[in-house]
Amino acid sequence: MQNTIAALATPAGRGGIGVIRISGTLVAEIANILLKQLPKPRYATYSSFTDKTGNLIDQGIAIYFPAPNSFTGEDVLELQGHGGPVVMDLLLNTVINLGARLARPGEFSERAFLNDKLDLVQAEAIADLIDSASGQAVRCALRSLQGDFSAQINTLVEKVIWLRSYVEAGIDFSDEEIDLLAEGQVVSKITELTEKIDIILAKAQQGYLLKEGMQIVLVGAPNVGKSSLLNCLAGRDTAIVTPVPGTTRDIIREQIQIDGMPLHITDTAGLRVTEDIIEQEGIRRTKLAIEAADLVILLLDENSSKTNHSHAILAKSPLIIRNKIDLNQQPAGMRDGILYLSAKTGEGIDILTDYLKEKAGLQSNTEGTFLARRRHLDALQRAKLALITALSHSTAYELLAEELRQAQQALNEITGEFTSDDLLGQIFSTFCLGK
Repeated sequence: MQNTIAALATPAGRGGIGVIRISGTLVAEIANILLKQLPKPRYATYSSFTDKTGNLIDQGIAIYFPAPNSFTGEDVLELQGHGGPVVMDLLLNTVINLGARLARPGEFSERAFLNDKLDLVQAEAIADLIDSASGQAVRCALRSLQGDFSAQINTLVEKVIWLRSYVEAGIDFSDEEIDLLAEGQVVSKITELTEKIDIILAKAQQGYLLKEGMQIVLVGAPNVGKSSLLNCLAGRDTAIVTPVPGTTRDIIREQIQIDGMPLHITDTAGLRVTEDIIEQEGIRRTKLAIEAADLVILLLDENSSKTNHSHAILAKSPLIIRNKIDLNQQPAGMRDGILYLSAKTGEGIDILTDYLKEKAGLQSNTEGTFLARRRHLDALQRAKLALITALSHSTAYELLAEELRQAQQALNEITGEFTSDDLLGQIFSTFCLGK
């Protein structure tokens, strides 16, 4: 397999500057043909770009980063030329003809990971930084890229390794009537670790919402204004609104953005007892959406009460909205934990959007928060579960040791110390070309 890769590192299309990135063992050979020299390391060198027959392709800046002091850990050459698509295609094709191959999406970052220039969290943070839709998300992604998230995970791993060593020593000395585990130190250490994981999970959950957005589900009886609220937030008529109860019989999903943060809003079938088979199916789907929601918004009108709704809804600690204040001339605002607004006139919608931003962490202090992905949350939760299970085996040392091993493996998956090739391929395939 050819081990030198190349790709356009700037967006396709016309631009003032286009950048082509090359990484691998053939960089020096390609540079000597293309530039007639190998540029001085880490200096911007103005050069002519020519093909192997000497025909001029473009003129621009070349920067050479010799291994191992480069992004990928390999020899890297960056060519900055004029950003016309034809010029860039000619230059990239010339590099390919000189022995490189087109890079897969994310292959530069993958090589940086494989060459120990980045751990997996830092590599993912590169893609998250590029995709960030708000200032808070940018700052959180930078913290992950700089290693803040990884450092906290590595600290947890070190503590788990110490515990595993201590437990293994206790098992080894069990025949000599030396019980190292009887002191209770292991139980207190595991409890302390579980508490630390809870703190990291809270930060990771906030970072996840900043990156992926909240899943918000609108629920309530028929005709309380769920579809009207969805249309108001979306700024267009996404859902059909009529005075007829039960108009919405299926799940309607809409993605909106508030100050750059994505919100996924689901309008659901009105909850009521009905003999209509189609409406019954819509209500079943509503219940499934409630289970998966980050936030449930329970809409009431002047004739409805929250006590009429199921325990499953109330257990999600919903935001309760009293809609249709335009009918009885009530003022908008938050009173006694209930938000009063009118989806028809828009009065009070600004209060709702401020609430959603605060709930997602867009207005709160994000100091110490880092962007996280679903796999990070899953791994942290599995590590926590293993530690909790370990506590139940505090006198069965072999079982205790196994649960600690499971906890360490789950944490190592986050940084890539233990990661399957399939997971690596899935992660890096989502990156853009040239990264």
